[in-house]
Amino acid sequence: MKLDEKTVNKIASLAKLEFNGEEKEAILQDMNKMLAFVGKLEEVDTEGVEPLIHITDETNILREDVAHTDITQKEALKNAPKKDSTYFKIPKVIK
Repeated sequence: MKLDEKTVNKIASLAKLEFNGEEKEAILQDMNKMLAFVGKLEEVDTEGVEPLIHITDETNILREDVAHTDITQKEALKNAPKKDSTYFKIPKVIK
C-alpha cells in the first residue's frame, strides 16, 4: 500500500497539523517507509505459531496485604506546626 498526497492531507487535517510543500513531501516519504517496514511482517511464515498472550510464563507473586500501625496519632501530631486536638491544621486552600 502506498500513501498519496490526498491521504497525507486527510491525516494532517484529522491531526490538526499543517505542512508546507517540502514538509508534506518528507512526511509522505516517511509514512511510506513505515508502511513498507510493517509490510515486511507479511513475508514472515506464521503457520502453526500460536498467538502470544504474555511475554513470559511467570506469574506475579504478591504479598499479603496486612494493615498495621507504625505510629500513633499522638506521635504523628507531636511535631506538627499547628494542630487541633486530633487533627493537623493547615491554611485554607478553597475560597
